[in-house]
Amino acid sequence: MAATTARGLRRSGVVLAALFALTAAAGCGSASDEPAKASPSSPGERPSKADPPKRPEPTPKPSVSAADGRDITACADGNCEIVVSEPVKIPFKGPRGPATLSVTEVGPNAIAYTVKSGNGQSKGSASGPGQGCITVLRSNGSGNSCGGLGAAGRPSPQPDAVVIQAAGGEDGTAVLQLVSDR
Repeated sequence: MAATTARGLRRSGVVLAALFALTAAAGCGSASDEPAKASPSSPGERPSKADPPKRPEPTPKPSVSAADGRDITACADGNCEIVVSEPVKIPFKGPRGPATLSVTEVGPNAIAYTVKSGNGQSKGSASGPGQGCITVLRSNGSGNSCGGLGAAGRPSPQPDAVVIQAAGGEDGTAVLQLVSDR
């Protein structure tokens, strides 16, 4: 009986070795030289320290170019064309002195802002493809119009006014144009 048990153990060992070889050949290995990426086996398990660190999200690159790029100081005289990708305050010379354009929201096809001059303020916001706002800031007040801009191009200067056109782009940036008669 000892001989029968020894033969059975040898056969079991041969069978286990064969199964192990088949399992390894069937997909536990990798055909490339790249190491296999392990995924956590349970929701609470953390990836190993060997995983590469995550890169920070890049700042959106504008799909359109602007004459003054991202330089908000170019707007100081009330004439500029810039691209923004995050909330920003832009000081400029308005018809009655210092004014501020505060972009409060920028996102894919979305823009929201407030213009302050003296004791007055005007707000504009638009969302959706091809949407934007135009604000005309005058010495005696301001007016807004938001909606489809189509192929509006650069706004025309108006006497004793600063015209602000803001349009959100699909890439999460917005083009701002300030035009004055100065």
